[in-house]
Amino acid sequence: MKTEKKPSRLSLPKTALPRIYRIDEEIASGRFPNSGGLASMCETSISTISRDIEFMRDQLFAPIEYDAYNRGYYYTQKTYRLPAGFTSAEDLLALGMAKSILSLYRETPLYGASVNLLESIIAPIASDGNRNWLDERIVVPPIATAKVEPDIWNIVVAGLKENRIITFEYLGTWDEDYQARRVRPYQLLFDSGMWYLYGFAEERKGLRIFSLSRMKNIALTKDGFSLPAKFKYIELTGGSYFGVFFGQEKYHFVIDCFGDAVMAASERQWAADQKTTEIDDGLRIEFTSTQYDKVLKWVLSHGCNAIPRKPKRLVDDWKWHIKEMQKQAKRMS
Repeated sequence: MKTEKKPSRLSLPKTALPRIYRIDEEIASGRFPNSGGLASMCETSISTISRDIEFMRDQLFAPIEYDAYNRGYYYTQKTYRLPAGFTSAEDLLALGMAKSILSLYRETPLYGASVNLLESIIAPIASDGNRNWLDERIVVPPIATAKVEPDIWNIVVAGLKENRIITFEYLGTWDEDYQARRVRPYQLLFDSGMWYLYGFAEERKGLRIFSLSRMKNIALTKDGFSLPAKFKYIELTGGSYFGVFFGQEKYHFVIDCFGDAVMAASERQWAADQKTTEIDDGLRIEFTSTQYDKVLKWVLSHGCNAIPRKPKRLVDDWKWHIKEMQKQAKRMS
């Protein structure tokens, strides 16, 4: 009696999983993809694609053949698709989570292409009847997002990829009208449902952050630029993790937390050098950061349960906001 061969996972690198499924989709489409085309599509080398196909044929027993006339690969069994059985439960869970997390990028052109790619990877799972639980049981709750127009996204990405200066009109937080900007794009940043461009603003002669949703009349210039030795945004935050913001000065923050702020301070790593100390009825958190405005907003968001101790600037700003809120409360009474 002939024993059916089962796919083996012994030699499959985890990083190859999305690529393997992409190759499977292309071959199953009947378009006779070749190694060069697959390498370009998967952004890898022809030798890597050749190893992937060899793995699919020898380890997963995929019926792959090369058609000399059409100069590409095809399945000798026309209805064949790569089985999901060789993937582990952890792999499938990771794919489901990845698709759910993509919902955060729904208002950008990145979303459609990314979801289509993941759909093609997850497709074989549908045959085993377990597909729906990925969508229904792994969920990222929706957050408020800012829409990014495709032309703005595409030009910003082109500027990043080609190291070319971009121009646009921008409405800053305190501007009454749009202002012309000429920027060397360094990095795209994502924070709380919004996309930002971090780069060197030539008219300001300094590093700046721009919200893509507040740009208009964007253009890609012919002028190129060279990236400086240190251009990464994360190097400017002073080792803290409060999202998109950086200042010119690094502060040592000391904040006393009470009530629900204790959990908020202790359950996350807000900075690389974060230290916590128990105090009467609460917790003291200390760290360094250049993200002053973000830290101020974090303190204010916890109301009476977060009391700043250092630096003096933070204490003074906190007191000012309290006084302003008291004035507003009196007007309402």
